[in-house]
Amino acid sequence: MKPLRQQNNRPVMTYRPRVEPAPPAHAWRVEGFKDVWMLRNRYVAFVLVGNAFSQSPPFTLPEAAQRWATQIRQENEIS
Repeated sequence: MKPLRQQNNRPVMTYRPRVEPAPPAHAWRVEGFKDVWMLRNRYVAFVLVGNAFSQSPPFTLPEAAQRWATQIRQENEIS
């Protein structure tokens, strides 16, 4: 008789933005975008939420990072 399969009880992983006091000094601002910075050859968005900056996951396109920042602003109703 076959043993019963184990159910997949792994928790679902979701991305929680890192909270930073300020964008790092070694990050470069990307021209033409409001919240996008170049960090380790990737595009990262920093959005001020409350009294700290939320950092996005790294993106390969600056437009994707700006979309993430816009979405975070809409969720938190920040102008």
